[in-house]
Amino acid sequence: MKMSEPSRTKIIRATGQDLPVIAKLADVIWRACYSDIISPAQIEYMLAQMYALDTMGREIRSQGIRYNLLLANDKAVGFASYGPTPEPDVMKLHKLYVLPEWHGRGSLLLRHVELQVRAGGAHSLLLSVNKRNTRAINAYKRNGFAIADSVITDIGGGFIMDDYVMVKEFTINPAGEGVL
Repeated sequence: MKMSEPSRTKIIRATGQDLPVIAKLADVIWRACYSDIISPAQIEYMLAQMYALDTMGREIRSQGIRYNLLLANDKAVGFASYGPTPEPDVMKLHKLYVLPEWHGRGSLLLRHVELQVRAGGAHSLLLSVNKRNTRAINAYKRNGFAIADSVITDIGGGFIMDDYVMVKEFTINPAGEGVL
């Protein structure tokens, strides 16, 4: 059963001080959502690699990656991260996760990211999603993303990521204004 929509939700830009909250959310969400998709050993490995405080701090400081927190009644219930790619008008959604009881409402974060990257001049947003994560794939499709590629990436430790690359193009109207 899903909890009812909290009366106060907001999205804030995360700072270095928020990284422990993001790491804790990731720990809870990944264990709940990926146990049927990847092995427990791979979950542990990826959490340690991707959500170490120094790794996330470095992403913010030197890679131009932004983290946002979704708050419900001032409690963190999800997060997203996004940043530049080598192509100047393309941004990448690196992470978007919400607590299981918030599934179905991650579009709040997704729309926020889309508005932010559009405001920064991006013409498209891409992401990678595990091929077995049908719930996320369907959610991204409902939000205008299309599968553009299939990739297998060696992430070390004897593990791979078997993903779809999905892309959402933003339409430019004749006045030059971007619309989602």
